[in-house]
Amino acid sequence: MSDKEGAPAVTEAAPSEAQPPAPAEAAAAAPAAELAPVPAPAADAAAAETAAEPTAPAPPAQSPKPAVPASKKKSKEGSPGAPTHLTLEDVNDNSVTLTWDAPEQVGPSGLDGYVVEHCKDGTTDWVVANTKPFLSTRYIIRNLTSGDKLHIRVTAVKGDAVSDPAALDQPVLIREILEHPKIRLPRYLRDLYMRTVGQVVNLMIPFRGKPKPQLTWTKEGQPLDPKRVNIRNSDRDSVFFIREAQRKDSGKYEINVKILDELEDKATIDLQVIERPGPPENLKLVDAWGFNVALEWSPPKDSGNADLKGYTVQKAEMKTKQWFTVLEHYNRTSCTVSDLIIGNSYTFRVFSENPCGLSEKAAVTKDVAHIKKQAITYKSEMFNSRDFSEPPKFTQPLTDRTTTRGYNTQLVCCVRGFPKPKVIWMKNQMEIREDPKYVAITNEGVCSLEIRKPSPFDGGVYTCKAVNALGEASVDCRLNVKVPE
Repeated sequence: MSDKEGAPAVTEAAPSEAQPPAPAEAAAAAPAAELAPVPAPAADAAAAETAAEPTAPAPPAQSPKPAVPASKKKSKEGSPGAPTHLTLEDVNDNSVTLTWDAPEQVGPSGLDGYVVEHCKDGTTDWVVANTKPFLSTRYIIRNLTSGDKLHIRVTAVKGDAVSDPAALDQPVLIREILEHPKIRLPRYLRDLYMRTVGQVVNLMIPFRGKPKPQLTWTKEGQPLDPKRVNIRNSDRDSVFFIREAQRKDSGKYEINVKILDELEDKATIDLQVIERPGPPENLKLVDAWGFNVALEWSPPKDSGNADLKGYTVQKAEMKTKQWFTVLEHYNRTSCTVSDLIIGNSYTFRVFSENPCGLSEKAAVTKDVAHIKKQAITYKSEMFNSRDFSEPPKFTQPLTDRTTTRGYNTQLVCCVRGFPKPKVIWMKNQMEIREDPKYVAITNEGVCSLEIRKPSPFDGGVYTCKAVNALGEASVDCRLNVKVPE
């Protein structure tokens, strides 16, 4: 065994009379799929820096025999199960990344950790990669020699007991795997990317490719201005940073990822830095009629480096000076404002709008619109008057009544006529004048005579007579008053 990079390594050489490995140990399978690397625990980082060189080469025809770490002894009783699903995650020209799953049989007290070993193809010298067991199921063997073929295995350790090893089915060639470059441009950057003046532009563009690709950024085919744009590149992404975006930073930026001057991938980011537009120009009050006012204006000189989304029109009464929105997102440069109040005076203003918002200032009309009252002339309609004159006429006559002494009795009839007739009540052809025993009421042509507590003397013939300038009419009835027995 020899130490590499000054780090200690533990090895155990197999006896010279070792037999070939059992068929189950020599079985082969396809290399494991490549996975995304996961950070290893800090406790194992230092241990992973050691690598071993073979000390006792064996004949080329002889395959390596599985061995156990020198610091541990095989124990059949209480041994944990072997790690499962040992997978080669990544390999390059000086390191190998491995992952695996915990054994199915661990025991109630758990494991002390795992030991990773490797051996050059054609030798039996197994080198322990980590100086002490660790509990992570991912490990990176570093400081390897490019071009070597290594057999790799992992064992689980619990006290003095060591599990059977889990080994890769085929030796691993230590070399950089060629991977075509590919830029993974985020979806939101595939279309026009807008930012506001003064905002930070911080874009991270992931990519992949092996060996490490070369990255270049250009703007409209020209190199970037380092005073305006900062670029930070890593093995897996490139960061594009502008501290305070300005309108001059707008343009198409191209990122180029190249490997071996032959394989490359490109992506374009269309950056547009915008700000609020200027106000509309030449706002005029064209006409005012009835309840309506016509306005007209021109587009702003400065659109804010973006397409306009429309205009916002507002009105205000001269008395209150309060602004109310009439139109929003209006796309024309002329409009008619309706439903104004007669007798009021109005002023108007117009804002322009782009994706950044409304313009800071508005165009205000110089003239004031007066909604005048129109003169109204009343003309009476000609019609033929009708003569409603009519002599008195009873529409409901009096009816004979029989009542009991001491109970109030009422006589009722109805009369019509124009002019309004005078109603006279009579008893036995004698006019009833101001007598408290009788109460006569005439309302809307209904004539009533109330006789209070009549006696047999109040019986007789009662007459109601109506008289106006066109004539007279009368009706009568007989009243009988009984004396109770």
